[in-house]
Amino acid sequence: MNLPNKLTLARLVLTGFFVACFYLPWANSYSIAVIIFGIASYTDYLDGKIARDRNLVTNFGKLFDPLADKILIAAAFILLSVDKTIPSWITIAILSREFFVTGIRQIAAGQGAVLAAEKLGKHKMVWQIITVLFFMLTAASNEPLFGFLKPVLAPSAVHDWVGGFIIYFTTALTLVSGFSYFWKNRHLFNDA
Repeated sequence: MNLPNKLTLARLVLTGFFVACFYLPWANSYSIAVIIFGIASYTDYLDGKIARDRNLVTNFGKLFDPLADKILIAAAFILLSVDKTIPSWITIAILSREFFVTGIRQIAAGQGAVLAAEKLGKHKMVWQIITVLFFMLTAASNEPLFGFLKPVLAPSAVHDWVGGFIIYFTTALTLVSGFSYFWKNRHLFNDA
């Protein structure tokens, strides 16, 4: 179990703490949750960088790194939908793409291949993280810990426009990256 893979597993554990903090009846529950989400998101960057720099890329990492990402993002979008911060249809669209890509990976694994994440998928992940951070920090700005952000993140026409742009751009990029992933791996479906 090398360091990048340990960081991937840590991201899974942090996801559990993130979800728990979201619901704790504390004055700073959103604030603590967003900090944990930020740390978990950073492990995604860190494990990939270490794996490439130290030549520690493994099949475990190729499979579990994107899976840990999906679990973290799915948890965040589900929580934001339950909280009525993000429309449910957006979360459904994003999760559908993630299940679809996971299905493609399973088909590839059944044929003896391991598909790594591609660049468009990495950009998609960055925008998903930005989206979650924007909406979570907006909620956290109502709490003591991140109250200093209230003047910037208070509801306004600009805030609503930025939020709308971020969420719709992220959703479009997520769907486009899913289609791209399918198209690049369509040879897996030659027997259909």
